Amino acid sequence: MNIAIINGPNLNLLGKREPEIYGNNTFESYFKQLQDKFPTHTLHYYQSNIEGEIIDKLHEVGFDFDGIVLNAAAYTHTSVGIGDAIKAIQTPVVEVHISNVYAREDFRTHSYISPHAKGIIVGFGLQGYDLAIASF
Repeated sequence: MNIAIINGPNLNLLGKREPEIYGNNTFESYFKQLQDKFPTHTLHYYQSNIEGEIIDKLHEVGFDFDGIVLNAAAYTHTSVGIGDAIKAIQTPVVEVHISNVYAREDFRTHSYISPHAKGIIVGFGLQGYDLAIASF
């Protein structure tokens, strides 16, 4: 099974950024744990702080992969373009958020991704990625 994990803006700072919300692990170290946990899956990891690059990656993997795990971070709440890209591709997408976005600022409760996603996982920390991968 070919799964793409796509992370959006500021998630390159995991392990440094607001550890009380996001924890102390870098995503790169966590990704190695995911690869060990899912040895029958081929996992690909991509992170960008740039909206258009995330859209390009969705287009690139969105017709050939078995699943996409997407944490679009702040773009979740602002990017009609990423929502449209998900709507346009065939590969199912699971939306993941490390924190419980519904327990944070009001603007974080709206998602342009959710209407086009297979499912949504919020508030389970990095374990949300495990849950998303297991859903495919």
